[in-house]
Amino acid sequence: MKMGPGYFVIAILGCADGSAACTPVQTMPTRYESQQACVAATGPALAAAGDFDYPTLFAQCRPAKQPAAHREDKVRKPANTRHG
Repeated sequence: MKMGPGYFVIAILGCADGSAACTPVQTMPTRYESQQACVAATGPALAAAGDFDYPTLFAQCRPAKQPAAHREDKVRKPANTRHG
């Protein structure tokens, strides 16, 4: 049985101060039908992300029905992180 939202999107977050303060900087336009497919695409999405003025960028899969800017839970740093 499929649970959760109908699809996921990848949010690119920029972090400063040791990843304590992260800000959504881009949401990738591609939608994924499962969280597993979304997670598999985070590496290439992060590599394709624009040039943002943050020491650390990371990609995070999020339910597409919940806008990235309105999430108030603590951001966890996933494996796909790029330090610049």
